[in-house]
Amino acid sequence: MKISLSSHFTYRRLLRFTLPSMVMMVFTSIYGVVDGFFVSNFVGKTPFTAVNFIMPFLMILGTVGFMFGTGGSALVSKTMGEGDRDKANRIFSLLVYVSAIIGVIISVLGIAFIRPIAVLLGAEGEMLEQCVLYGRIILLALPAFILQMEFQSFFVTAERPTLGLAVTVASGVTNMVLDALLVGILPLGLVGAAVATAISQLVGGIIPLVYFASKQTSLLKLTKTKFDGKALLKTCTNGSSELMSNVSMSLVGMLYNVQLLKYAGEDGVAAYGVMMYVNMIFIAVFIGYSIGTAPVIGFHFGARNKEELHGILKRSAVILSVFSVCMLGAGIALARPLSLLFVGYDAALLEMTVNGFFIFAFSFLFAGFAIFFSGFFTALNDGLTSAFISFLRTLVFQILAVMLLPLILGIDGIWISVVIAEAMAVLVGAICLFAKKNKYGY
Repeated sequence: MKISLSSHFTYRRLLRFTLPSMVMMVFTSIYGVVDGFFVSNFVGKTPFTAVNFIMPFLMILGTVGFMFGTGGSALVSKTMGEGDRDKANRIFSLLVYVSAIIGVIISVLGIAFIRPIAVLLGAEGEMLEQCVLYGRIILLALPAFILQMEFQSFFVTAERPTLGLAVTVASGVTNMVLDALLVGILPLGLVGAAVATAISQLVGGIIPLVYFASKQTSLLKLTKTKFDGKALLKTCTNGSSELMSNVSMSLVGMLYNVQLLKYAGEDGVAAYGVMMYVNMIFIAVFIGYSIGTAPVIGFHFGARNKEELHGILKRSAVILSVFSVCMLGAGIALARPLSLLFVGYDAALLEMTVNGFFIFAFSFLFAGFAIFFSGFFTALNDGLTSAFISFLRTLVFQILAVMLLPLILGIDGIWISVVIAEAMAVLVGAICLFAKKNKYGY
């Protein structure tokens, strides 16, 4: 039975509605993981380090899609909840067209400036050349990647989360098959890995564009529109937390790489890369849940259904608690097997990765709540509160922790810093939730 945004959401219905978004985000995160596996095992440690080193910069450029997707879906779902579907479609269309244009501009600038940026970050010699090579190929598909990130949210708003999942699975499978072919079978090395990812991103971005432009029965369609500065500003404000979160995570990732080069050399960067790959998959579940619930929260907020908002918040707290404990257990249990998968060829690097992973896994106890708190306020069209939580979580707390703790604990301080930052973000999010309760009535 189809679940609509206006439905009453029990635990079962909430999980059914958000499951496609969670799986969708997991498949999206597989891009980097698959590239990392093939590059590490078939090309070598230095190219693997290069991919990890330049990836945070590439992710910064793709965050526009998250901003327009999460911020736009909050505004569009609220508008639908108010009963104006035509206006919702005009806003949706405007956001897609504007983000596509911005994607082309960012792609051109990124290709032009990737070398000096890689040098500025500390890359040199062979690693520098491989950073530039991999990055330029990926940037060719950046406009499609931005659209893919954006459509992940809008598929849910259109009440088509399963279709969004199918597109993402198709994109992920394309990446896996091409990586196996171009890196594992054909000797194309780093170029093959980059081409595989770029093509898969084209699949993920163009198929939804064709779908929403065609005659179909979903709630959202690409139509003629006109410039609406107020809607664009509201979208950017709503999505600023997701933009801040992704930009900050990438900036902090760069800082982690700098610290790890200082304390452990290239092995430290490689070990951190393995943890980030696994973290991407685990965190994707939490992000997917937040994306899946956001249009529901936005719709009921627009419809002024405070009782349903309270129910969604209460049930989400229980669901996230269960997820968090399971994630911690899985992280501890899989630390060695997953590390073996990526760096089993180097005993010293393997032990560093496993030891770091045991500590890092405790961040999963807190990350889901921090992500949901921020996403909850985005869905309520309170971008400022959402951005405040994200800013502290992904930038302030992590930078302070990663700069100070290694001075006391050495390399272990780098792994612990993630745990401390997530725990502090949950505390801030809980305070904001309590402070805004009367205003929103949840």
